[in-house]
Amino acid sequence: MTKGLIDMEFRRMRRSAQELSLKEAETILENGSHGVLAVSGDGGYPYAVPMSYVYSDGKIYLHSAAEGHRIDAVKRSDKVSFCVVAEDSVLPEKFTTLYKSAVAFGRARILCGEEALSAMRLLAEKYCPNESEKSLENEINSSLGRFSAIEIVVEHLSAKAARELILKEGKG
Repeated sequence: MTKGLIDMEFRRMRRSAQELSLKEAETILENGSHGVLAVSGDGGYPYAVPMSYVYSDGKIYLHSAAEGHRIDAVKRSDKVSFCVVAEDSVLPEKFTTLYKSAVAFGRARILCGEEALSAMRLLAEKYCPNESEKSLENEINSSLGRFSAIEIVVEHLSAKAARELILKEGKG
């Protein structure tokens, strides 16, 4: 599944019978509470960090400290991936897990000004849905200068489910 224009061919899923539709992949991103951002870290080592996020209009928005490992990594290379696990139930008697997950590949950039504020509002609305507009604005304004926002434009998105879930849902 590919979203938008890309400058490379992404690998096809090896177990294509377990691949979920683009709509299902987006649903996983829309409903997840957290994901893992993977970047090219210091010294060529991968750096993966769990993060709160929001998915909107084909983009993933993250908050971050204004400086640090992930900000340096995004400045160094904008190519990132982001993984969200929607289900994960261990079935020890069957030596397997029932899972659904989505992986997005895209280009990240650090947002500034109004773009960063818009991203922070999206995040606040997702994680604090019962707070008043005034309360959200006060919290966002009090954190300015300490926090950054990162936008990932999704270039490729795929999702996969355990074979048992595919069969149970009648897709296999």
